[in-house]
Amino acid sequence: MAAAYFLVEGRVQGVFFRASTRAQAVSLGLRGWAKNLADGRVEVVAAGDPHALDALAQWLEDGPPSARVDAVVREDAPGLDVPGGFEIR
Repeated sequence: MAAAYFLVEGRVQGVFFRASTRAQAVSLGLRGWAKNLADGRVEVVAAGDPHALDALAQWLEDGPPSARVDAVVREDAPGLDVPGGFEIR
């Protein structure tokens, strides 16, 4: 199972980014979490099919309509232990 860690920068807090990310991840069959960081970014950790991770990465580039994504940094994390389900933290 593939896994990846994403940091999303821009206007991504207070715009339903985490909830929208969860909905997208669940629709893609991924597990993991989305979490607001103190510096205004959102951390996303996801695991599952590599093609689904690529689709999530592409979606994160725009996010939900109310967000403004300035940058997405992806780091693949093979072997990362990600619990089942997709949480908003």
